[in-house]
Amino acid sequence: MRPRTETHPRTPSPCGLFLALALSVAALLFGAPSAGAADNGTWSVFPTPPPGAAASERAYFFHQGAAGATVTDSVTILNSSDGELTFRVFATDAVNTPVGGAFALLPVEAKPEGVGAWTTLAPGTAPTVTVPPKGRKDVPFTLKVPEDASPGDHVGGIVALNTAVEGVRQDGKVRVGVKRSVGARLYVRVPGPVVPGLSVEDVGVERHAPPLPWVRSASATISYSLVNRGNVVVEPRVRVSAQGLFGRTVLHRPARDLKLVLLPGQRIELTEPWPDAPQSDRVHVQVEADASAYPDLRARAGTDFLAVPWPAAGAVLLLAGAALALRVVRRRRHRDEPRPAEAAAEPAADPAGAR
Repeated sequence: MRPRTETHPRTPSPCGLFLALALSVAALLFGAPSAGAADNGTWSVFPTPPPGAAASERAYFFHQGAAGATVTDSVTILNSSDGELTFRVFATDAVNTPVGGAFALLPVEAKPEGVGAWTTLAPGTAPTVTVPPKGRKDVPFTLKVPEDASPGDHVGGIVALNTAVEGVRQDGKVRVGVKRSVGARLYVRVPGPVVPGLSVEDVGVERHAPPLPWVRSASATISYSLVNRGNVVVEPRVRVSAQGLFGRTVLHRPARDLKLVLLPGQRIELTEPWPDAPQSDRVHVQVEADASAYPDLRARAGTDFLAVPWPAAGAVLLLAGAALALRVVRRRRHRDEPRPAEAAAEPAADPAGAR
């Protein structure tokens, strides 16, 4: 089965957990895993350390396997609490959140089609795993790379979902039970041509100008999308600049690391605040993106906008229109008034007819 990549995360269906007289629907809240061991303060999930070691040297799972290969590994669940915890352990696919680009794992009710579908827990593993207080549990798993797997990076995770409902929130007219889960990242590289790809798209500017110009500063928000069109993960850097009339630089922000991992096939939407934007200018905004791991990978896109203090301009136009209208009225009145020579002329008396 060839894994499917999407520009947006798939929408999961509602989970069918019902609690008598209290809950009608259950939902999952996923904490995005960090670059190290995934930990929410109560339990953590990470690659199983070597025998005799207290902790793993691996921050996450990373495996290379050709199409058709089989890889075995183990995930460890560490219970840091004083009570016994029971988890449902499952593998799933990873996505970037559409807004902001955070790393996220699909919930249990979403059917995986990539790494999550390739991964199965060891035979005999119970549907749930119970971990004693201050204890740990190692769960072996097998990853089978499909024969038709495409070269490049495929990303997912191993998730430990607490089976206990930890709280209730109101979702409209429905009370929703909240469960928590923690997932460890799972990266799989299938050998073959590595094709990094990155594009900048949909650059836009939304201005926020004061009613009276130059009384206070104007601001703007630059929005844009980053799309990974390659077959490997990239860690993008972004540079934002803007030029006014005659090439004058009005904004220059050097390249900075976004501190996110953009997965193959994913599209994310980002914004850039601009607190001191021009109030009167014609501006070209440009967003450039690259990735330090791939020096030849560069992308850029831009947009133009006209910065005009519209309220002040409207007032000037209104005054100008009023002055023009007054001038026209005065001209008409002047034209309709009788001329002085015509007003003084009267018919002369006939001397011959006078008596």
